[in-house]
Amino acid sequence: MLSMNDLRVGVAITHDNQPYVVLMSDFMRTAMRKPVMRTKLRNLITGRTLELTFKPDDKIAEADLERNKASYLYVQNGEYYFMDQTTYDQFFLNVNQLADQTKYLKEGLEVDVLHYEGKPVTIQIPKKIQYTVVEAPDAVKGDTATNTSKTVKLDNGLEIKAPMFIKQGENILVNTDTGDYSARASE
Repeated sequence: MLSMNDLRVGVAITHDNQPYVVLMSDFMRTAMRKPVMRTKLRNLITGRTLELTFKPDDKIAEADLERNKASYLYVQNGEYYFMDQTTYDQFFLNVNQLADQTKYLKEGLEVDVLHYEGKPVTIQIPKKIQYTVVEAPDAVKGDTATNTSKTVKLDNGLEIKAPMFIKQGENILVNTDTGDYSARASE
């Protein structure tokens, strides 16, 4: 069992016999009241979000999730297909189950698949993913002296802000928590 203090972003819990992941948690304490933890949760099966407030004496059940590795294959009609790396079985998850993670997917990407009661319900992508820059405007002389950035397009279609020195064809790392440029990838 978890306490309200254990509710951090990414923690999976069970509420009304459904698995949820914590998207946001905010500890609140007011003058004359007991402290509470306000949370925003996403149902791992339906993708719906829910806001709940937990009190210090609440006991929260941790979701019993199994993890294994899979590779991303392709998307078709809003269904994202993956292949289990141990059994080679293919399965799909819909956009509601994956939420914002879909924009970081690229063919062959290795992900952690979370299973609830034997069925895949969502994935966890790596914190940093390497992409190739396919479009990058040239830097103008003088722009590189300051901390300016430009929009670059990556090999999976994602567009992000990157430093002016990044050129087309370079490999870069993107932080999937923030969606920001992280660093040049080491060759």
